[in-house]
Amino acid sequence: MAGRISDEDIALVRERSPIAEVIGEHIQLRNAGGGNLKGLCPFHDEKTPSFNVTPSRGYYYCFGCGAGGDVITFVREIEHLSFTEAVERLAQRAGIKLRYEQGGYVPGREQSERTRLVEAHRVAAEFYAEQLASPEAAAGRRFLAERGFERADAERFGVGYAPQAWDALSRHLLARGFTPAELIKGGLARDGRRGPIDRFRGRLLWPIRDITGEVIGFGARKLNEAEDGPKYLNTPETPIFKKGSVLYGIDLAKREISRRAQAVIVEGYTDVMACHLAGVPTAVATCGTSFGDEHIKILRRILLDQDEFRGEVIFTFDGDEAGRKAALRAFSGEQRFVTQTFVAVQPDGLDPCDLRVKQGDAAVRDLIASREPLFAFAIRSTINRYDLGTNEGRIAALDAAAPIVAAIKDPALRKRYAVDLDRWLGLLDEQLVLRRVQEAAGRGGGRGRTAGRAAARPSRPAADAANPAARVELEVLKLAVQRPALLGPEFDALGAGTFTVPEYAAVYELIAAAGGTAAAGPGGQPWVDRLLAATADERLRALVTRLAVEPIAVTPEGEERYASATLARLGEMAVTRVLVQVKARMERLNPMEQRQEYNRLFGELVALEQQRRVLRERATGA
Repeated sequence: MAGRISDEDIALVRERSPIAEVIGEHIQLRNAGGGNLKGLCPFHDEKTPSFNVTPSRGYYYCFGCGAGGDVITFVREIEHLSFTEAVERLAQRAGIKLRYEQGGYVPGREQSERTRLVEAHRVAAEFYAEQLASPEAAAGRRFLAERGFERADAERFGVGYAPQAWDALSRHLLARGFTPAELIKGGLARDGRRGPIDRFRGRLLWPIRDITGEVIGFGARKLNEAEDGPKYLNTPETPIFKKGSVLYGIDLAKREISRRAQAVIVEGYTDVMACHLAGVPTAVATCGTSFGDEHIKILRRILLDQDEFRGEVIFTFDGDEAGRKAALRAFSGEQRFVTQTFVAVQPDGLDPCDLRVKQGDAAVRDLIASREPLFAFAIRSTINRYDLGTNEGRIAALDAAAPIVAAIKDPALRKRYAVDLDRWLGLLDEQLVLRRVQEAAGRGGGRGRTAGRAAARPSRPAADAANPAARVELEVLKLAVQRPALLGPEFDALGAGTFTVPEYAAVYELIAAAGGTAAAGPGGQPWVDRLLAATADERLRALVTRLAVEPIAVTPEGEERYASATLARLGEMAVTRVLVQVKARMERLNPMEQRQEYNRLFGELVALEQQRRVLRERATGA
């Protein structure tokens, strides 16, 4: 039995494990003022951050669920470890060699089970990576090359090869001091008649890492299609590998997901590689299971997904029936996110890896940029299965799509999609569609408690919760009312058409009529009084009052940068809408017969893309 870790070493582990860094590997933290940091609690579901970290004191506390403690406590709770395992985990991270009171530096047999299994996987990953250069792995190298991956790409993602021999890895690990029981328990080997035999043989290997970068499992692809066994074989459930809470690529993507407020969900290991190499470094994939609740929790914590505009989650699916079903499965989990979710579907059915091979990196980026809201995709893909050229087909499609619309929790968004459904079906009878949706909600309880909570909130423009664009428009108008000097002439040059919400466009026109932000001076009460006095519309006056009172979503120190970024984001969205229109017009043209008009629109498209790129870089601070 292992001895007790010395108190001096435990204190050293705490000292060399900055709590903000350790917790920051699992959730996104932001400045909360007074030397504190705040984020979404990893121990319970919440929409508003109540998890606080005080680096100066080395403690954390959640005001929502009461979880709290030091850095060791956090690692114990987040990774379900014993005290000893948590200390060993942090010691390994900090490069500290632990001493035990019953005798010197801990030998391998005295380390905790988790530490031993993680170390075995690290050694296995190195072994597999070395084998990729062997003559036997030629088929694996060819597989990667055919999919556009070079040697450096394989090294970046740690891709390796499992030899055909029955026990090549097992012999290597046994020689390094690991026991047969550890190999079997870790899912690296199975029990054979003469000892452990390798689980993976003759396959291409991808190491699966947890959010901190430790290898906890493998995904293996069959290279000889004639051989028995599934095309993809993953590590089974083990003490360190729980496929329902693992996302491949999360260790590489987490910082970009946080920085860009975007997560892209793809279906396979090569798709993750292709996206990252093509300039979409926010891509991750599930490991042998469908996208579920635990995956949502991981992404919400990294995105700091809360009750404000933060970003987007984009699912990529094949354009076939299987892809449609996958999207509908994701639909139920979508509403666990606060941020808006989208679907990106390549019409010809190519996945990101194949798309990159055939059309290049830009095509992968364009695929992600062409995303559409998940709700819209789920509804449209359902009604497209029916003959919309007949009354019978349209009514059947309505009955099939009504339960999907009814399942949308937000009442304002549900109504808007009911109106869209009527338009897509060509019924021209909104009341009929609304009745069918209400009937479906009554049968399936689609409204739930969310509608009741929404009814209790103060009146506000319906589009606020409907889409992120409306939230950006709201933030810009709050700045124009509260801090007009930060916006300058760029705001005054926007035009009311930049705003998609009619009420917000009306406020913009009110500000313009009052001389614009250029005439507002430092703002303050006189500016608000002038705006209120300029209209007799009580609804508009109420909205201006709200804009004057509602806090701006940033600390005073960051207002200038926030104003510039938010204004740029608003401009980017406006340019994107124009881009969509130009692309639609180009699609209706015959490039050979209408060459002059097509070339003119192409030139306009290039200029708009450049303008959007500049605005996006300003909005993200890239």
